[in-house]
Amino acid sequence: MTLPLALTLFGLGLIGAFVSGLVGVGGAIVLIPLLLYVPPLLSAGTLDIKMVAGLTMTQVLAAAAVGVWSHLRYAQVHRALAWTGGPAMAAGALVGAVGSHYVSGRALLAVFGLMATLALPLMFVTPAAPAGEADEAAVPFSRAAAIAYPGVIGLMSGLVGAGGAFLLVPVLIGLMGIPVRLSIGTSLAMVGMAAVAGFVGKAVTGQVPLWAAAILVLGSLVGALLGGRVSHRLPVAALRFVLVALIAVVMVRIWIDVFRG
Repeated sequence: MTLPLALTLFGLGLIGAFVSGLVGVGGAIVLIPLLLYVPPLLSAGTLDIKMVAGLTMTQVLAAAAVGVWSHLRYAQVHRALAWTGGPAMAAGALVGAVGSHYVSGRALLAVFGLMATLALPLMFVTPAAPAGEADEAAVPFSRAAAIAYPGVIGLMSGLVGAGGAFLLVPVLIGLMGIPVRLSIGTSLAMVGMAAVAGFVGKAVTGQVPLWAAAILVLGSLVGALLGGRVSHRLPVAALRFVLVALIAVVMVRIWIDVFRG
């Protein structure tokens, strides 16, 4: 690995993890396009989609761990929901991660584009009114939905190496009626469980370049902590706007690449 590529990976890991802590996404919604397009622009090297998927799954694992710790400090994790949906998402992620070894790069990009496309309209659904701070952990939810939605999202996430929170957060808000801030923290808890399973699946199938992943994770550690702190100082409307803008831009770029072949 060259020094320019190592420095680029460190910087991109920091940026992706900052976004993770800021808006409750695993970082892959930003990091996958950055890893695909930025290194060639900087003449630092080229990474194919399968290598990128292995790297992002590793980064998501580290970023989610730091991010959920930050949100737990503010009691913004629905523990019952996390322990219901998290294992289902982890099972899906493991199946997807192992299966990605046998799927073409173009198909993986298409899956990622589909995830972004599904997430975007859900962000325009009116969120549930926030509950009082003492009652947030008791917000009701459908157990069947809490298993089904994360399970399917985990499968797609395992395929492309994404945490899946950029789709999970809109689903929690728009389809399950969970308040915005509670959705952000809870999604990170679920993604953390899924990332462990996804990382194992990609590692055992030889899809994780360890040195590159270690450098990416180093950058992500600081970024996730900073993003989590900033998140609690921004209004909910600002968090939703940032997430919508990120999903829209990435969705367009990915579909352009899919159809170009």
